[in-house]
Amino acid sequence: MNQKKRIAVIPGDGIGKDVIPEALKAVRATGVAVEFASFDWGADRYLTDKTTVPADGFAMLARDFDAVLVGAFGDPRVPSNLHAKEILLGMRTKMDLYANVRPVRLLDAALCPLKGVEPKDVDFIVVRENTEGVYGDLGGVYKQGTADEVAIQEDVNTRKGVERIIRYAFELCAKGAKADGSPRRRVLMCDKSNAMTHAGGLWQRAFKEVGHEYPKIEKQHMYVDALAMQMVRDPRGFDVIVTNNMFGDILTDIAAALQGGLGMAASANLHPGKTSMFEPVHGSAPPLAGKNVANPFGAILTAALMLAHLGFQVEAQKIEAAVLEALRQKKTTSDLGGSLGTHEAGDWVAARAAVS
Repeated sequence: MNQKKRIAVIPGDGIGKDVIPEALKAVRATGVAVEFASFDWGADRYLTDKTTVPADGFAMLARDFDAVLVGAFGDPRVPSNLHAKEILLGMRTKMDLYANVRPVRLLDAALCPLKGVEPKDVDFIVVRENTEGVYGDLGGVYKQGTADEVAIQEDVNTRKGVERIIRYAFELCAKGAKADGSPRRRVLMCDKSNAMTHAGGLWQRAFKEVGHEYPKIEKQHMYVDALAMQMVRDPRGFDVIVTNNMFGDILTDIAAALQGGLGMAASANLHPGKTSMFEPVHGSAPPLAGKNVANPFGAILTAALMLAHLGFQVEAQKIEAAVLEALRQKKTTSDLGGSLGTHEAGDWVAARAAVS
């Protein structure tokens, strides 16, 4: 911990360029021993020289950096979003960042759209398999553009991939605690095995077998449609949810709404023991870019998540406490009920993190 950690920073597109500087500002305010190196991967570079990722880009990140902080990808000037796919999905698969971890924590009751829900009621983690499933883009199209067109999208689930993400979820539950200090007690596996019998059967078997290794942890199972309904009906009682790539993508957006929207949501893309990537999940939102209106808290909380992963727990807690106080005092952007711009909200959090 005496040596500075090296962080690669890729702001990307749209509001990524607005919110990532605010996240860096908050990190620097804590005085933490890190150094940043910025990279221009994104739509602007792609449109200039057709480069999405340099030939040795992912190997360089894994070799030379302790973590990667990214903003957002997507630009209407690149309708195919080829650059976004090759950078973001490429990073996940080629660096084998198999665990997408999204903490779902309500910081202020006023942010939750559900009646009578308090911060203590929304404090769980969704663990999403991050390298397989339908996002592998396997399949194809036959007789495209005709009345007989056929589109096939393969859902690939390997025993290795399923088992390791389930084991990661159990380890996270065994070692983790909620914000109030109470231990996490249960892992819920979500699938659609009543319809997707082949993939679902693999998930069911792996969950049962890995679960035997953790006798003190309660095991639960829900179909994805029932879980989605329960999330918006009553989110109390969830601790750790583990699921596949596609279901995790959908469920985490629902979960984000419980904590104040995508602008409050942080995420990590992890491979334990290796260089991992951290990103807010709100997307590039091109209409908001450059207007000083985007909510920076998702990026700031993502930076705090990154610091905690790197072992800087005290500095991470300073940032989280500063965001919480900003919410209480309405020192926020308009989507959270405040009147500050992106930069001003970032300034307030950084100043608070520096003295907390």
